[in-house]
Parts: sequence; structure tokens; C-alpha cells
Amino acid sequence: MKNVRCPNCGFSCRKHGRSNAGSQRWICKQCKCSFTNIITKDEVELQMFLKWLFGKNTQNEMPGQGRSFRRKTARFWELWPLPPKIEVSSTVVFVDGIYLARNACILICCNERYVLGWYICRYEHSRAWCALLQRISSPIVVISDGGTGFQKALKKVWPRTKLQRCIFHAFQQVKRYTTTRPKSLAGSELYGLAKALLTIKTQDQARLWIQNVMSWKIRHKVFLAEITIDEYGTIRPKHERLIKAENSLIKLINKQVLFTYLDEFLGFECPATNNRIEGGINAQLRAMLRNHRGMSIERRIKAVFWWCYMHSPNPLSYKEILKVMPTNKSISDIYNTMIMQSRLDNSIPTWGDAIVWSDLHNYDRSFSNSWD
Repeated sequence: MKNVRCPNCGFSCRKHGRSNAGSQRWICKQCKCSFTNIITKDEVELQMFLKWLFGKNTQNEMPGQGRSFRRKTARFWELWPLPPKIEVSSTVVFVDGIYLARNACILICCNERYVLGWYICRYEHSRAWCALLQRISSPIVVISDGGTGFQKALKKVWPRTKLQRCIFHAFQQVKRYTTTRPKSLAGSELYGLAKALLTIKTQDQARLWIQNVMSWKIRHKVFLAEITIDEYGTIRPKHERLIKAENSLIKLINKQVLFTYLDEFLGFECPATNNRIEGGINAQLRAMLRNHRGMSIERRIKAVFWWCYMHSPNPLSYKEILKVMPTNKSISDIYNTMIMQSRLDNSIPTWGDAIVWSDLHNYDRSFSNSWD
């Protein structure tokens, strides 16, 4: 049976008899709204556009090499599918950022089933993370790969939410500095400790692992303290990359974000990695962009927005999407209005309370005013 969405809340509907005109009537399972679903030409073309966008077929495989398809669907590139406001709390959410270009990053938040929110920014920073998190109800645990500025935003927006750092990304960060074939004994041992991080299942194993890291630091203290002079005459640590790998683990240990998934008071099984968003969302987005490579940066951003919206908890029907989603023109009008309002606000002190009445009028002390 065709999956019909409610125009009010976006939940699935079921058949509910027929109208006097013989049209199929539907009723929402959530809000009990009854309606007839009249399919228009615009809805059919939007469905065709999304089917192409999420599929593998190229426009060259279409009749006429896709000229009719581009003419019919060009107006859908004007729409901006914006994220809904999530008011139902999730147990665990995953956050990550995917870069589409050098100065174009989309921050994404999801749970085990749906995409909860997304936000476009130039790069990962705390204000962008705050803008993403503010529209989503705070979960119990959030799993992150350590994006720039995320912890600062987390403390501000979700102060009671616990943070779990993806242990696979923690291992990858150490491997980036030591490589898979370290040339020193200290490097081999640290790489082994980072790799053992992926196998920890109990709190006793976690405490033993932390002790081993601290023992490694003491055992190789003299080796790590060696210095060298580079070609410019600057004194530098001789094993600088190894020190960075060590600091990356010590920092996570001190912040107590490595073993949140082992907390007995959570009451549920918490994941330790960010695999849900890496494999379930980012990989799908990259595959979509790869299948339709050659799009401009704006269309790549909108393609990601479309994918995220159609995988959100309760996307609207095609008819409602065409009715309520903003376009390039509407967003441009709002932006221009905000600019004009800002200019007006800046001009008020110049011609308002900053002016002194005596500066515009001559004042003669010999003149007396005897008004009552």
C-alpha cells in the first residue's frame, strides 16, 4: 500500500473509507486528521526528482539525455528543506560534520533511526554546533568524534548530557602520528595501547588500560624529553609526533570521555563508536554526491539537505513541502530585510538620543520666558 503522510504532522496514515465523490479518504494514526489525498502534477514531478537524486541513474541515461527532466525539475533546486524541531528526547544521538568543499561543512545529528538535524557552516565551531543542538531535545548520551568547538557548545546547550568520544577516532588519531609501523619501542608500545582501546568491554579493563598508559609515560620519560635543533636553529622535541599522540590520549583520559559507554548508571547499552553516522549517513551522502558528481556547491548542499529531510522522523507530504519550504527568493528577502533593519538600528543613535537640542538652536540668556 502506498505510504501517505499526514499534511499536519507528517505521520503515516491509513485508509478511511471514501468521500461522497468517490475519492479515497485517509486518516492520520497520530492526530486523527481525515483528508483526501489529491495528487497533482507538481507532486509527481517532485517525487521523480527525489527518486533520481537518491538513486544511481544519471541524466544521460534518460530520454533526450535528461533535457525534459531538467526542465520539469529545475524549480525544485530553488527549495531549501529545513530541519524540524525535535521535542522528543533520544537516549543516544550521534553528531558529525561532513565537508562538501573547503569552506562548506554540514553538521549532522542523528539517532539510531532518523536524522534529527543539520546545519550549514564554513567550518566546525562552537556557534555552529549551538545552532544545531538548540533545535533538538537533549539526549542522555551524545557520541562525537571530537569536532572543533563541540564540547563548548555541549556545555552551553545540553549541560546534563554525557559525552562519549568515539574510541575508533581516538585510535585513528594516535595511528596518524605513530603510523602502523613505528620505528621506536615507545612508538610500538603506544600504538599497541591505542589499538587495545578498541577491545575494552568492562570498567576493570578500562582502569587497567589507564594504568598502562601512565606507566608508559613514566617508563619513556627520558626518551620523550630528548630535544633537537632544526635547520632554522629552533630547539624542538626530537619525538614531537610521539608526544602529540601521547597528549591526545592523556587529554581524553583527564576529561573522562573515553569510557562513558561503560557507566553502569546509564541503564542501557551505549555504543562506543560513531559508526552509525559514519556508515549510515555520511557514507550514503558521499555515494549520492559521487553518483551525481559535477553539481555546483549550492546544489550539493541542497542535495544533502534533501536526503537529511526525507530521512527525518516525520517528513511532510510532497504537497506540504511545496507549500511551506522556503525558496532562494524568500530567504534573500528575509536577509535583505535584516540588513536594512540593522542599518536603521545603527542610524538611530546618530539622529536620535545622541543629538543635543542646544546644538541646533541659538540660546540667548538675556531672553526670559515667562510662560505659565
